[in-house]
Amino acid sequence: MRHFSKQMSILEALESHSEARDVFARWGMGCCLCIGAQLESIESGAIMHAVDPDEIVAELNLLTDPAAPD
Repeated sequence: MRHFSKQMSILEALESHSEARDVFARWGMGCCLCIGAQLESIESGAIMHAVDPDEIVAELNLLTDPAAPD
């Protein structure tokens, strides 16, 4: 599985890993229900929700490599 990036679309992130939905939900981003998820990047979605995109991407990448440092 590849790593997540800020430029990745939210939909692509949701399709990449089954637990990505939970990560977005923990940050208050109900992205799986949003039509914008198909077009928006993780970064733009995070900014719209006043969330640091780097922190979300770091947490998403823990899904692919749980041993990665925080």
